[in-house]
Amino acid sequence: MVKMLTINICIGSACHLKGSYSVISKLQELVKDQSLEDKVEIKGAFCLGRCTQAVSVKVDDNIYSVSPSTTEDFFNNEILTKL
Repeated sequence: MVKMLTINICIGSACHLKGSYSVISKLQELVKDQSLEDKVEIKGAFCLGRCTQAVSVKVDDNIYSVSPSTTEDFFNNEILTKL
């Protein structure tokens, strides 16, 4: 069985205002482009407790601050390296 990497993206108020839905859309697009649908799961999450660093994205036990403009770099540097 393939281990699934789960990405939790905060959709709480602060993260929503800072573009969480754009981050989700971009990550979905990157996962599809790389044909990683069977290895990466993207989920919405409520507050991850890092509102001042929005958009908060949790992978494993780490929380990252991602913006729509840094999503692709985050994907390449943090997600692809874990697969």
